[in-house]
Amino acid sequence: MITYLTGDATEPIGDGPKLIVHVNNDLGGWGKGFVLALSKKWSAPERCYREWARAGRWEDGDHGSALFGLGQIQAVRVGDDITVCNMVAQHGYYPQTRGPYIRYDALEECLRSVAHLANSSQQQRSVHMPRIGCGLAGGRWEDVELVVERTLAAAAVPTFVYDLL
Repeated sequence: MITYLTGDATEPIGDGPKLIVHVNNDLGGWGKGFVLALSKKWSAPERCYREWARAGRWEDGDHGSALFGLGQIQAVRVGDDITVCNMVAQHGYYPQTRGPYIRYDALEECLRSVAHLANSSQQQRSVHMPRIGCGLAGGRWEDVELVVERTLAAAAVPTFVYDLL
């Protein structure tokens, strides 16, 4: 089930541990869209993403390792009960490549990993997001929503989608 809210995805509601998910590109660029709100609140997601893109690999004692590329996620803990998931599901960005940039197959792979992460601890984590992949990545929410339903909703992960006022 997906719950739609008006608010800021960097201020997730509810009790318990939370995952904030968003879409990143596969070129290592960070500087427009929802990432600006993340960087304003926490420095770690941007720093870790840039290091991951530069090194080509993410090593983390809590979550294993992942190569940098489409379909991969990086979980970055930013608080006692909040983790930001950088999801590489966008191929390039303007003006380097032509859009739309979202890659739905990569998004599906990312969200399957997020569902596994959400259900892998003693206390289930809820997932919070803006309308991922529909801004700079050029996706259509109707298509993204189907991917969210096939992955997070199918895994019974409480999912919250935020629209700013």
